[in-house]
Amino acid sequence: MRIATLLLLALPVTVAAQNGHPLAPAATPEEVGFSSARLARIDSLVTDLIAQKKIPGAVVYIARHGKVAYHRAWGYRDTETRDPLRKDDIFRMASQSKAIASLAVMMLWEEGRFGLDDPVSRYIPEFAKPTVLKTFNPADSSYTTEPAGREITIRQLLTHTSGLDYAAIGHDEFRAIYAKAGVPSGIGNDHYTIGEKMKVLGKLPLRSKPGTEFNYSLSIDVLGYLVEVVSGLPFDRFLRTRIFDPLGMNDTWFYLPKDRASRLVALHNGESGVAVPMKGLVFDGVDPDYPNLAGTYFSGGAGLSGPVEDYARFLQLFLNGGEYNGVRLLSPKTVQLMLTDQTPNMDTEFGLGFGLETEANDYRSPKSVGSFSWGGAFATTYWADPKEDLVALIYTNMYNPRTVNYADRFTTFTYGAIER
Repeated sequence: MRIATLLLLALPVTVAAQNGHPLAPAATPEEVGFSSARLARIDSLVTDLIAQKKIPGAVVYIARHGKVAYHRAWGYRDTETRDPLRKDDIFRMASQSKAIASLAVMMLWEEGRFGLDDPVSRYIPEFAKPTVLKTFNPADSSYTTEPAGREITIRQLLTHTSGLDYAAIGHDEFRAIYAKAGVPSGIGNDHYTIGEKMKVLGKLPLRSKPGTEFNYSLSIDVLGYLVEVVSGLPFDRFLRTRIFDPLGMNDTWFYLPKDRASRLVALHNGESGVAVPMKGLVFDGVDPDYPNLAGTYFSGGAGLSGPVEDYARFLQLFLNGGEYNGVRLLSPKTVQLMLTDQTPNMDTEFGLGFGLETEANDYRSPKSVGSFSWGGAFATTYWADPKEDLVALIYTNMYNPRTVNYADRFTTFTYGAIER
């Protein structure tokens, strides 16, 4: 085990106490310790990228000590129509869905519905007696397997150490195996259900033995179905009634109601180095307009769309120790558990739903140890810093943003604007 990780595990994970207060506007950035002049560097960053046509537009949201210091929109929601991007526009959040699904799992865990080290097959029998891929024939996607020798646990699903892989973005052999079996990447399905496909996935081979390596995967989709099985509610209804409504995340959905459809940003392709309107399909044949479908597939790993302000409320819940606007969803101790490195013997730093800033990787960025973060495939990213009591998000509407490096500079400019 790494020495730095041992040091981290000896330290308590701190969670800022805000008494559950909701986010509210700051009178000025200076009220919460920011320099307005230095925050203006973010304006220059984004406007320069738009002028160079690297991105179509962006929405940025920064809150500190429970107050919103900076919330702005620039550019276009659609470069064809030249409609201006608005602060409350709705973005495809893709993998930012994962942390929300993880919260749902931990709420049920707190209720005693299951143990984190329970085998998932206890609740989804198709995952019993897993096998590991032994050989693969790319000519016809046939394969041989061998017994995994151990069951997948709920904790391993939360930490992407289950041995599963990903459709569309995973390793070549598993993309082929999943495609042949009809297992999707998790978005844009208007005629399947998560339960149907997760039962198929449970019978397919694993890439590695459970608990032996970190591999980004469909694990959180499995957990979305677990929530359905354990709670007795469709996954979308559980999120709506137990998380979104209490937090005021009124514009976050798997499939948008008609009165919100017009607020969905148009997707742009950045593969050429210039942001152009997206033509054709994404990932494994997904319609880019999937949030406006009448879908039935509620992907815990990738399916949600929403505005920056909704997700900021979700992050503030964790900075508040599990409470927001007078509603408690988790205990502070469960929040601490979720923000503790669960993979100390692996080459990653991951909690129960989030990537973590730890002593092992803290040299890479100005984020404080204890910060948690992730992002989505359509160029959305966020982090929250308990030590600085800070939430920061930047969303743009891009697929394949290969030549754009804005996230690191956004981080630098945010921390560079803190004066006290």
